[in-house]
Amino acid sequence: MIIKKLKTIAILTFMAVSTLPVTGQDLLARQAPIDRKMKAVDSIALHRIIQSEQAESPASDLYEDWSNRYAHRATALPDSFRIDLRRFCMPTPSRVITSNFGSRWGRQHKGLDIKVYIGDTIRAAFSGKVRIVRYEAGGYGNYVVIRHNNGLETIYGHMSKQLVNENEEVRAGDPIGLGGNTGRSTGSHLHFETRLCGVALNPALMFDFKNQDVTGDFYTFRRSSYDNESLAATKLRGVSGKKNGRQDSDDDDIELSTAAPAAVYAMDVRFHKVSSGETLQSIARKRGTTVDALCKLNHIGKNIRLMPGQILKYN
Repeated sequence: MIIKKLKTIAILTFMAVSTLPVTGQDLLARQAPIDRKMKAVDSIALHRIIQSEQAESPASDLYEDWSNRYAHRATALPDSFRIDLRRFCMPTPSRVITSNFGSRWGRQHKGLDIKVYIGDTIRAAFSGKVRIVRYEAGGYGNYVVIRHNNGLETIYGHMSKQLVNENEEVRAGDPIGLGGNTGRSTGSHLHFETRLCGVALNPALMFDFKNQDVTGDFYTFRRSSYDNESLAATKLRGVSGKKNGRQDSDDDDIELSTAAPAAVYAMDVRFHKVSSGETLQSIARKRGTTVDALCKLNHIGKNIRLMPGQILKYN
């Protein structure tokens, strides 16, 4: 009797033990879809956290802080850094460069000057967050600084009006201002800078205004080769044929025929900078043309109020 009981207990124990792996496998099988869902939830949550951090302080791995106090402040540059140029927008459809990056009049010109007219729409080059919206009488005039997730900061100067606010998030292509002639400027244009860690880099390394495109999907900054690359970029995409690579915008008669072979303007197009008190009639007489021709060339009405510094095509 005892032997039978022992046999029965042994059989029951064996059966219980032998069924445990099957039960465990069933539990694992049932748990697997839950784990996958949790992993997906974790990934979504992580992605949202990353997006939130980027929105709060874009390129925070490169910049120590987020401050609205200064236009730019140079910090240590990495030896190399890969900048993503995809998902871009050209700041203006203008193809005419009037001044290069580099030495000019005994000082460093830290950006490119692009020919725009007063009131032309200026757009954000990449998505990011507006850091500065300010006026500087002796320099940038009305300007905007945007920090982007690709590590760059872009500066847009001499605008007639800003259309964004500090700490506002913008997407590539969003209007941020209007072309102008404010600050230290001798004619309406966009002063465009690209900076990495507060240090100005030649925009011609990344932006090809003549062809309205970026130079590639990525640009890799390397301290060791930057200077030579910058000079080569200016030769390829900058102004040629004028002193210091600048069109003479101090005169009220501005010749842009050598500014950009691929420009949208005809090779003999000439411009007039409006002086205080001038009218369409007086400009037409001075330039040997008609008011109707001026209006047609510049897409303006006869009753438009001209502003000092405004640039008009007259042939």
